[in-house]
Amino acid sequence: MSTSTPTPTIPLGGPTLPQERRVVTAIPGPRSAELLARKAAAVPAGVGHTAPIHAVAAGGGVVVDADGNSLIDLGSGIAVTSVGNAHPAVVAAVQAQVAQFTHTCFMISPYESYVAVAEALNRLTPGDHEKKTALFNSGAEAVENAVKIARKATGRQAVVAFDHGYHGRTNLTMALTAKSMPYKSGFGPFAPEVYRAPLSYPFRDGLSGPDAAARAISQIEKQVGADNLAAVIIEPIQGEGGFIVPAAGFLPAIADWCRENGVVFIADEVQTGFARTGAMFASEHFGIVPDLITTAKGIAAGLPLAAVTGRADLMDASHPGGLGGTYGGNPIACAAALASIDAFENDGLIERAQQIGARLTARLNRLRGTDPRVGDVRGLGAMVAAEFVDPETGDPDAALTSAVAKACIAEGVIVLTCGTYGNVIRFLPPLSIGDDLLDEGLDVIAAALAAQPQNEGVAHD
Repeated sequence: MSTSTPTPTIPLGGPTLPQERRVVTAIPGPRSAELLARKAAAVPAGVGHTAPIHAVAAGGGVVVDADGNSLIDLGSGIAVTSVGNAHPAVVAAVQAQVAQFTHTCFMISPYESYVAVAEALNRLTPGDHEKKTALFNSGAEAVENAVKIARKATGRQAVVAFDHGYHGRTNLTMALTAKSMPYKSGFGPFAPEVYRAPLSYPFRDGLSGPDAAARAISQIEKQVGADNLAAVIIEPIQGEGGFIVPAAGFLPAIADWCRENGVVFIADEVQTGFARTGAMFASEHFGIVPDLITTAKGIAAGLPLAAVTGRADLMDASHPGGLGGTYGGNPIACAAALASIDAFENDGLIERAQQIGARLTARLNRLRGTDPRVGDVRGLGAMVAAEFVDPETGDPDAALTSAVAKACIAEGVIVLTCGTYGNVIRFLPPLSIGDDLLDEGLDVIAAALAAQPQNEGVAHD
């Protein structure tokens, strides 16, 4: 066992669960298999699942299923349960709010917790300018509203998104999303006036940040024109697209161009926000201050909540009644968010994300040095990915990625895949996970990779 950096004391939440990987049946076990049969009969085939289990409890770094298996959780419900599942403070806040009232609709009878969440986001998001926040239900809904705000404020219609980007499953956000299968195929026609620019993808394009930005800006100016452009939207680190970290200088150059041309720069931090990358928001790593920032996922520890936060003048551009929604800023979700934000600020979770990231990248880079099928290791904080390739051609190897992920789940480790080419395993452990459990999960992944047949290749640095 390698030497561990002291881990912050983070409440595990939920029932007192042994922090261990425990596989007592084949996965799925009989009770989980029964639930999956019911799912197949009652739920559309389009609603898929990654791990074939029936979850009954979770906390710390594990998910326990109905058959008594305890799986190491390296996905956090796609970066949602960052504070840990059923964090005690979140549970207490939710219970207190449920006992008080569950809903009034903020647009009908406002309440303090919505305002308190807005105040917190105005304070925490990058930049010291005057900000305002509107609350919604999901990341896709936040993105839709950010685009609405940008269009209203600028009087322009066009929006630019980037290659490999993911922004949601609604009609507009499908248009913004780059990947066809499974997110877009057969679901069109999509919202108009959406254009796509090339991203900085250092592992595959070999360009410096400024050169990649110049390429993107040239395409935007030729194909769209700054005078027609309401907004540019980008994930500071792409999520579903493969945890692509743009080369240094790319994001500042794009943001500067937007500012010079009156284009609203929207940072989609739905997956990167709230300590995930070792900063409260990923934009901080790149020295950029977005005009608008969208958040969701980790904001409320699993309750549905999302937000658009941004420059007050932009946020106030809409006429009264133009923004909102029946459930947006639900009081129960707001209570969970306030408790979660307190944990992010006071439980050492930013530091813990940095520790987890160092541990992940060190181990994965050692694996990369001995197995040429690991083409790239990248990420920031507890948002790390390994890209799998054919070692002879460098082409994406989706089949290997899928086989490794399935083998890990069968051995009691939940891992998620991603990437435009389906060849990336992403690591998003809850920040409450312990070092021993994290190391064991990585041991399982290394063994799963070693068990896959490979062509003769040369190890690389």
